[in-house]
Amino acid sequence: MRSLNFSAGPAQLPLPVLLQLRDELLDWRGTGASVAELSHRGKPFMALAEEIEADARALLEVPDSHAVLFLSGGATTQQALIPMNLCAPGEVADYLVTGHWSKVAIKQAAAICSVNEVASAEGHAFTRLPPVSEWRRHPDAAYFHVTGNETIHGVEVFDLPESDGTPVVADLSSNIASRPMDFSKIGLAYAGAQKNLGPSGITLTVVDRALLAREGMPRPDIFKFASHAAQGSMLNTPPTLNWYVLGLCIRWMLNEGGTRTFEQSNLEKSAALYSTIDQSSGFYTNPIEASCRSRMNVPFVLHDSALDAVFLEESERANMIGLKGHKAVGGMRASLYNAIPLADVHALCDFMQEFQRRHG
Repeated sequence: MRSLNFSAGPAQLPLPVLLQLRDELLDWRGTGASVAELSHRGKPFMALAEEIEADARALLEVPDSHAVLFLSGGATTQQALIPMNLCAPGEVADYLVTGHWSKVAIKQAAAICSVNEVASAEGHAFTRLPPVSEWRRHPDAAYFHVTGNETIHGVEVFDLPESDGTPVVADLSSNIASRPMDFSKIGLAYAGAQKNLGPSGITLTVVDRALLAREGMPRPDIFKFASHAAQGSMLNTPPTLNWYVLGLCIRWMLNEGGTRTFEQSNLEKSAALYSTIDQSSGFYTNPIEASCRSRMNVPFVLHDSALDAVFLEESERANMIGLKGHKAVGGMRASLYNAIPLADVHALCDFMQEFQRRHG
């Protein structure tokens, strides 16, 4: 029996994807081999790569003005590549600080270029977004980086900033494809796959082709987005099996109805869990301002931290995994990515209510 998996990532994959992966693992499309065993330069995989890009463009509604890249590594790799590619020597990049992963992005960038912190919510323990009135954008910033969803603190940016002539760069690792987004207004978006798109080890990057012409910092070819785009994301040997599974997940999301369908589903799932928390009379609490509560990651604490270990033990006995909160904030966290069905969230809510009755 499969567990109800609320892990923040690597996260649960759709069951139809896992079943198709199992069925095709030894003989993919009559080749007599696994995708993991095929040359990335061979016609079968080259055709697959084209299919996956077309599906990704359809799912995310990516305009022709933007390139779609499938790159090795995770989001942290992209956080280093972005200033290398978009900042020239001596230039400054703007960063909005909304939680842990914003700070990680700044740490990567600060080793390469000058960073201007536009505003930070750290003084409010990352329980809200910095109001626009507090923003201090650099007039000549090379780009403006925003973390679309903070998986640890449970804060989501639902309206990305206007570019005002400065390209917006968005880390969408944990909320990509969770709702429709206008990629024509984003200069560069990146998403580690292991939350909403597939397995770890591969990243989807969408970049305005105009930005590919930037000179950036002196760097080897392998660190140039333009070089990867020119070679169809095959400048070096890509993680082919990861790419294939990512493609299965994207096709599954298309078959389920696309981002508008998942937006409604994610609204229902997150509303059910937040309602359980808010109606618990303080037994469970979530400190995030309602306007920016994440639909993807819902952290909560119990009124008595001595019950944390009991909650985790009993939830595992109830066949639920991945509920332990990040060490930075403690407590619990339930991640509600696209592959999590509403029934699983209802089961979690029922468990939480029963746990409160027994331990409240």
